[in-house]
Amino acid sequence: MNNYKCNSVGIIGAGIQGVCIGLQLTKKGIPVTIFDREDPGSMSSYGNAGHFSPYAVVQLNRPDVIYDIPKMLLSSYGPLALKWNYIPKMIPWILKYLKSSTKKSMMHTTKFMHQILDLSLDAYDEILSEIDTTNLVERKGIIYIWTNKNLKSRKMEIKIRNDLGIKQRLLSREEVLELEPSLNPVFDAGVIYDYAYHARDPKGITKKLFELYLKLGGKFKKEEVTNVEQTRFNQTQVKTNSGNFNFEKIVLACGAFSKKLTDQLGEKIPLDTERGYHIHYKKMDHLLKRPVIFLDRGFGMTPMNQGLRAVGTVELGGFDNPISKKRIDYIDKCAKELLPQLGEFQDEWLGFRPTLPDFLPVIGPSLKNKNIIYAFGHHHLGWTLGAITGKIVSGIVNEEKTNLDLTPYSSARFN
Repeated sequence: MNNYKCNSVGIIGAGIQGVCIGLQLTKKGIPVTIFDREDPGSMSSYGNAGHFSPYAVVQLNRPDVIYDIPKMLLSSYGPLALKWNYIPKMIPWILKYLKSSTKKSMMHTTKFMHQILDLSLDAYDEILSEIDTTNLVERKGIIYIWTNKNLKSRKMEIKIRNDLGIKQRLLSREEVLELEPSLNPVFDAGVIYDYAYHARDPKGITKKLFELYLKLGGKFKKEEVTNVEQTRFNQTQVKTNSGNFNFEKIVLACGAFSKKLTDQLGEKIPLDTERGYHIHYKKMDHLLKRPVIFLDRGFGMTPMNQGLRAVGTVELGGFDNPISKKRIDYIDKCAKELLPQLGEFQDEWLGFRPTLPDFLPVIGPSLKNKNIIYAFGHHHLGWTLGAITGKIVSGIVNEEKTNLDLTPYSSARFN
């Protein structure tokens, strides 16, 4: 039996990861303070597609994607873009990505994404039952559609999921249109994950979970963290612009912004950012009953309280490049291809997905300091993996035994 109990934790990051970790720790009676320069849930936890996607085990480190990259990059209005001024910084990441995109590496990533994704909905159901989710969550499934152009890739994804026992229901074009009659039939087939669900207001959910965290005794400091370090045995320190704060342990859960702090710790983790975009079509959410993702275009639409949210594209360009009008125009073009009745869009948004070249997150203690725990790099699945990451990391912090194999998520894989 484990008699150890951590006496204090500082969490860097108030997105869905940090809030879920903080919530799980406060439930165990551990004093927690979350630090963030922004309000809780106001960054990527606000602007994401809002999907709870436990089936999304096949990631982008795969041979078939590698072959398509040159063609996608040469297109001004494709699903992938690269800011050319960022290429020198991206080269080490790109080389590691290419190395991680063999069939063997792809299946390794798939196996260990499945391990945590398979637990993700149960973890969410547990904490969502503790808050009022009226008008926040809709349980009608999620649909993916495609043309016959990339049928080989679609068949591969379907087979991998079948082999893992993931439930999926294949649909003809006519069956998709029965479920979503507003769609323009420019696709050939699709699949629905009936048990999946989506957020109508991701920030609203994060805010409700954060309020529960505060109610259980958690604290929040709206401050920018400049450094984290170990001061002496069993004590770590969070440094902000207003002062220093001591804890037994620290959790880094600030997404793509985690790299600055891991670099300061002397641990070179190849964390970079995928720039993702969204736009809204206000008062148009009635056009879809559930999220629809068009795989050929690399974009999707989700009915939300703010309207119909169109999200997508992968842009490699770091934090400092301005918002790309071409990316926004591409999403608008794709949305109107599927729903020609859409009018003008509002609310251009750019966010940063924390991405590692093997498309597995980093979850576990720092190699430099076992009292600093990492929880970042969830790429496109940060929202889906929030609740289960909270459970896993709270267990790591409290030195609890687990039946999960956590070795593949360790930062040691990059050293």
